[in-house]
Amino acid sequence: MTIRTSPEELALQSATATPSGAGGASIAPSPSRGSRAGRSGLLRGLRTPSALIGLSLVVVIYAAGLLAPLIAPYAPNAQGPDAFLAPSAAHWFGTDEYGRDLFSRVLFGIRQDLIVSVVAVPIGAIVGTVLGTLSTISKWLESVIQRIFDVSLAFTSLVMGVTIAAIIGPGLPAVLITVSLINVPLFGRLAHNVVRGLRSRDYVTAARIVGAPPMRVLFRHILPNALDSLIVQAALSLSLAVFIEGAMSFVGIGIRPPDPSLGSLLRNSINFLSRAPMYAIAPMVVVTALVLAFNMIGDGLNKGLLRR
Repeated sequence: MTIRTSPEELALQSATATPSGAGGASIAPSPSRGSRAGRSGLLRGLRTPSALIGLSLVVVIYAAGLLAPLIAPYAPNAQGPDAFLAPSAAHWFGTDEYGRDLFSRVLFGIRQDLIVSVVAVPIGAIVGTVLGTLSTISKWLESVIQRIFDVSLAFTSLVMGVTIAAIIGPGLPAVLITVSLINVPLFGRLAHNVVRGLRSRDYVTAARIVGAPPMRVLFRHILPNALDSLIVQAALSLSLAVFIEGAMSFVGIGIRPPDPSLGSLLRNSINFLSRAPMYAIAPMVVVTALVLAFNMIGDGLNKGLLRR
């Protein structure tokens, strides 16, 4: 049986081969070997102490939010006769001004951040990566797309959130759109820079020599090797998403009452800090832990890639 080898594969084999008897050094590794090296770097990064601690925190917190209907002792919006009860066995974090159980509301508030993280960040990452990659095809596309990124980066996250909320109204959709739009230029700029750096690699040159279409070279040979840096950025963007949701809900343009969110709990607790300190401490600790955990994961992944 004859085994067929595509022209691209033959070119890649010749580009990575060491000349016989010449004693020369091998040319840069093929895309598959580069991808494997990147994956091993990411795995090595996840095994660092900081990444393990961060990953453990994220898993525990988001698992608690995901299982909130099973864990929470009360419905998040169920009011009771006793306001501002101190923490006890019946109410672990006490109650708020309406007698609602704070522990239950914190658990359901975590769910809002989980939704934002798993929906908005991937959307922003995909759109930004595609636009950033396409901007390397031609000077005209690069100029247009990069100017769009410049305009987007001119808006701070809170200003972007206020603008979106003014257009469509406050609520979860406004938070999702804001987080997605904030992440588009971040991933776009990163993808643009990484792809441009990879275009000079030998396996890319070999694919072009054998006549591979530009889009095929871009998405089959270049983009897979850019995923390592994009994964690190994703970890950092998840911490940014938690911060943006908290900030928007804190100023009243995020998750709308009576639905709980970590940011809205912090906002509502301001007037009762001396009377019920746990009202503010509980959501603040969770937000801080999530932001810190994602940053620790990103730092660990980055260290793993630098040491490969």
